[in-house]
Formats: sequence, C-alpha cells, structure tokens
Amino acid sequence: MIRLATSEDLPALQDVERAAGEPFRALGMAAIADDDPPSIADLTAFQRDGRAWVWDAGDGPVAYLLAEVVDGHGHIEQVSVHPDHARRGLGRRLIEHAAEWASREGLAGLTLTTYAEVPWNAPYYARLGFATLDEESLTEGLRAVRDHEIARGLDAWPRVTMRR
Repeated sequence: MIRLATSEDLPALQDVERAAGEPFRALGMAAIADDDPPSIADLTAFQRDGRAWVWDAGDGPVAYLLAEVVDGHGHIEQVSVHPDHARRGLGRRLIEHAAEWASREGLAGLTLTTYAEVPWNAPYYARLGFATLDEESLTEGLRAVRDHEIARGLDAWPRVTMRR
C-alpha cells in the first residue's frame, strides 16, 4: 500500500536506494551503483513536507518516491524499487500517486530526469506517457535540476528530461 513516509522509514529508504542501484553495475554504470543514497537530512525535508511516499509491503517500505515542485509541475526527484519487489507495478503505482498529488496541488503535470538508454529509465517512463523534452523546452527550474545533476557527475551517461 502507498502511504506517506514517516521519519522511521528513512533508513529503509536508503537501503532501498542502495539495492535499486545495484542493477546499474551490470550496465557498466558502477558509479551509479556505488553512489550514496540521499542523506537522512535530505529525506527528512521531503518527508516533513509531505512529498515522500512509500510502498509498504506490510513489513516496511520496499519502494519510494520523492517529489518537489519545479516551475509549476510536480517533479519526480527519485523513484526507486527494491529489486526483490521489481516488475510488480510498484514504481508505476507510485508515479500515478504522484500524478494525483500534482493534480490536487493544481500543478500542470509531472517532470523527471533520467538515463536515456537504461531500459528501466527513459523507455519505461515513455511507456507511462512521459515525453522527452528538447533543450529549448526546458524551464529555468529544469535547467537548474540538470545543472545540479551535471555537478554531481550524473551526466557521464546520456540523460534526458521528460514531462507528462
């Protein structure tokens, strides 16, 4: 079931993130697999603002989504599913939940940034109705998100910005 994250969930979200990163290793993206999960302080900010949701399998979170508002859109900052629970629609359900949140908040839709060539990234989001934005379509806020990602070294592999 989807619910708001609690402060007690935050260490489990870090565990989910670490596990969700491991499949990147098989694609030659070890740096992504080895990347630190969001800090407890960062997760706390999303949790306190009511923008962190988890899929609780009954004994704690096995997937989560973090959202923020960027230029009038709900922006999916992170969505991760533990590999032991992958391919069950949990990520899709969390994204639909975020879309409902964005609609309730009067936002124009959802945006995200992701890896262009990773099968469970851009191709997956395209199947969920996201379209890739060209550089001219990026808002100031989305450009800031991309600049932050570049500064973190995430652009070592092709990335795209998408909107639904």
